[in-house]
Amino acid sequence: MTSIPVFPRTGAQPPGPAENIWLRAVHTNPNHAADYVQRWRRLAAQGQDIHGEARMIDAMLERGSFVIDAGCGTGRTGGYLFDAGHRVIGVDLDETLIAAARTDHPGADWRVGNLAELDLRAADGSRLMADVIVSAGNVMTFLAAAERRPALVAIRAHLSSTSRFVAGFQTHRGWSAEDFIADAERAGMRLQQAFSSWQLAPFTGEDGFLVAVLVRA
Repeated sequence: MTSIPVFPRTGAQPPGPAENIWLRAVHTNPNHAADYVQRWRRLAAQGQDIHGEARMIDAMLERGSFVIDAGCGTGRTGGYLFDAGHRVIGVDLDETLIAAARTDHPGADWRVGNLAELDLRAADGSRLMADVIVSAGNVMTFLAAAERRPALVAIRAHLSSTSRFVAGFQTHRGWSAEDFIADAERAGMRLQQAFSSWQLAPFTGEDGFLVAVLVRA
């Protein structure tokens, strides 16, 4: 287990922006989501490697596992994992991104929803338990302060005793590694491993990037 010093904080909620950063960007520029879709399609068409996160997650899983892509965007990560033989449900609050995911990666289950309200259920009403929940692409740092802890609690509710939650983001975007781990602990999770890249570089705290692997406490 990688050790990151955690300093307990007091207060009603984690630090963070007053408004969800993604929604603020869309409100400022109505074409923001459509431009984002085209950016990733263009990179894929150019042959750029856009699947580093997905390859790491795939290596963690038995074939045919169940993955929740939390903040799935255009389906870049979840779509790769679906093609690799996993069952995937992707959730994102932006309808434009979900529409792109459904077009570009048919077959997986793409749903509009806020991670702070994540509650995925089977037909019999039981909560779905993922083998891995992945949140790539700085999704965690887009959350408003009031959404952060509820999102972590909701994610934890979809973890079994053998599941893992993997979140990767730039730590200079308003949620430090220490604060994120502290908030995850408050939500009922504990850090299992930490890296500074999706290629599993050791975490030093100096690279400005955290890939945290968490399990139920």
